[in-house]
Parts: sequence; C-alpha cells; structure tokens
Amino acid sequence: MAFRSIKKHIPLIFGGLVAALTGCDSKPESAQTTAEPKPASTASRSTPKPTDGQKTILFFGNSLTAGYGVEPEQAFPALVGKHLDSVGLKYKVVNAGLSGETTAGGKSRIGWVLRQPVDVFVLELGGNDGLRGIPLKSTRANLQAIIDTVRRKSPDAKLVLAGMQIPPNLGPDYTRQFREIFPELAEKNDAVLIPFLLEGVGGVPRLNQPDGIHPTPAGHRIVAKTVFKILEPVLREEVAQQ
Repeated sequence: MAFRSIKKHIPLIFGGLVAALTGCDSKPESAQTTAEPKPASTASRSTPKPTDGQKTILFFGNSLTAGYGVEPEQAFPALVGKHLDSVGLKYKVVNAGLSGETTAGGKSRIGWVLRQPVDVFVLELGGNDGLRGIPLKSTRANLQAIIDTVRRKSPDAKLVLAGMQIPPNLGPDYTRQFREIFPELAEKNDAVLIPFLLEGVGGVPRLNQPDGIHPTPAGHRIVAKTVFKILEPVLREEVAQQ
C-alpha cells in the first residue's frame, strides 16, 4: 500500500489546546509525570475475540481511543464502526485503548492484544510521550516496535497511523521533531497516515471536556469523521482486491 496523506496545512496546535495540555501536566519535562488519569478498567475492550470470519479493525491507543469521560458507544472507534455499517462495510471494531498509555506501555502489551489476527490496525499512541518529554528516539523506536509486531502477527493487516501534535512548551525543535515522527514512520512502513487525529477538535472548548484535552461526545463525532475519511477508501480498496 502506498503511503498516503492529506496534503493540506495543519496548524501546529491551537492556543486553547496548548494551555489545556500544559495545565494537565505541570511538569511536561519529566518522564515520570502522569499525563492522563486512568479509568478503572478498559480490559473488556482490549483484546480481539474470534469473529467467525468477520473482518476486524483494531484501534490501539490511549485515552483518546479508549473514550475517557464518555460512554463506550460515544468514543470515536465505535462511531467509526457505525459509519462503516451505514455504507455497507461490515467490520468488527475492537477498542484497545488504554488511558495513560505511552508508546513504551503499548510496546509491552501489543503482543497480548494481538492474540487474534486483525485485518486493519489503527495505531494512536505518542501523545503522552510528548507531554512527558520522553526522548523522541524512544518514542520513535517504540512505535516502530509496535508496527513490527503487527507486521509479524498479522502480516496482511492494513496499517493506519494517527498523527499527533503537542504544545511548544518543550521548545520548537522538540515540537517539530515530534510532529514529524508520524509521517516519517508512515512512509517508512507503507502505512496510511491520519495527519492530525484532533483536527477541528483540539483547542475548541465546546468540543472538549473541562480538562481541555479529552473530547466530548460532540468532539468524538468530529474525530470519527476525520478517521472515517481516511479509513473508508482503505477498506474499499481491500474489498475490491478480494
């Protein structure tokens, strides 16, 4: 599959999101600072189950994927599933989001999550790394290790990588280099890129919860449309090749 991206200008980050993210993590330079609260459990949505031949899309990420602060059916992965059903693309959607997850945490649990093969793997991790000031080399290496595990366990899976951005409080070089990780990994691994997962949502108060970070149900609906716009042609291409 060829590397793909939306060729349009994407703002670094909106002022409101900068303030919100910075306020959430008072010490972003520390790798020990917790960027997101962890809910009691997301384990029930963490592992694909046998699907009797039905194709599976697995969303693997942090609290944005898990739907922190909203009902499971209001989180963008579930909404993407509804969009797919409405256009006749019948896929089972598995939400393997875990609040507070870093790329290192994702690397440690990816093998367990992929006990069953998947057909499409959507990777949404890295935001918490950026908030904590984790070395970019580590973030990149961990994301690559996750991708390598997916390729090994589900070699035919379509890979979709969600791009993320962070506020500039760690300096312009770190901010820019963090943003560049995602398109570079997408190109290297022949993956499909979602340039910025929170496009149109980040920094918009009415679309975010009081913490200024996690989308409201309305925000998740916009995120779902962003993801669906990228995902639908990938799935239609897969159907056409069958």
